[in-house]
Amino acid sequence: MKASIRRKYGSAEKIKIENVEQPVPKDDEVLVKVFATTVNRTDCAVLTGKPFIMRLFTGLINPKLIIPGTDFAGEIIAKGKNVQSFSINDKVFGFKDDGLASQAEYMTISEKGNILTIPGNSSYKVAAASVEGAHYAYNFINKVYLKNGQKVLINGATGAIGSALLQLVKQYDITVTAVCNSKNIELIKSLGADKIFDYTKEDFTEANEEYDFIFDAVGKSTFGKCKSLLKKGGVYISSELGPNAENPFLAMTTSFIGDKKVIFPFPSDVKGSMIFIKKLVENKKFKPVIEKEYSLEDISEAYNYVCSGQKTGNVIINIAASS
Repeated sequence: MKASIRRKYGSAEKIKIENVEQPVPKDDEVLVKVFATTVNRTDCAVLTGKPFIMRLFTGLINPKLIIPGTDFAGEIIAKGKNVQSFSINDKVFGFKDDGLASQAEYMTISEKGNILTIPGNSSYKVAAASVEGAHYAYNFINKVYLKNGQKVLINGATGAIGSALLQLVKQYDITVTAVCNSKNIELIKSLGADKIFDYTKEDFTEANEEYDFIFDAVGKSTFGKCKSLLKKGGVYISSELGPNAENPFLAMTTSFIGDKKVIFPFPSDVKGSMIFIKKLVENKKFKPVIEKEYSLEDISEAYNYVCSGQKTGNVIINIAASS
């Protein structure tokens, strides 16, 4: 089978497309023919081994999995003798943030892993794009108490996390201010933003506004810069550790000091996130943003683009087109 391969941490240029042996499912695993996967921010961290803390899960010196890829959508074509939850021909999707070796034509995964049948009537591309960003977005909102009438600011509303987060927050009667660039203003309006800051022209931290929550979906601001924008009892949440890895520390200290606090949304319960998002997709209350599509042969180009930090929504790798 064709697979993207890299044996050391580093840049996208280390990825090569090679023919390798097709995996064989163990007794509790299914074999999936992969039709679509994404290149996402998690994949970039797994590729480069940065931040270094990622290596505690993916391999300290060299990556444990030589095939990258953290999410997938595809069809089960074989299964181990003990598998009972899935059947041959089931259409499935999944995600695991330390890697699934999914950027290949075939992959295996335990039936007890982070795998579900894809949302009804969804394409493989939509299913693959509904996992990574939406999982992290859900881990923002399930760490706080959202209620009608609140005001929320989302910094980085155009990425996979931010565009998902905007849609999740708008499930409530909440006023959402979104920060994005000029080219994506109409997109962000269509997703429900009530007010927009174009960061290429203005600095949202200098505005005379107050919010119940500031969600930094790109990690490009700080609690220090945003603190004055928070109401009493307001909360700042970032998807990143912070410039000096201060956010986990601030999450502990601000719980006891001051009237504004930081929450560090350590992501957990991927399957719970998938179940939640699957229902929203099926009820047409969530639709992932897909910006670009690449073939498996062009995956290095896809990584370079995603790692540049300029993508909008999700970037798909169309494995089916490469087969």
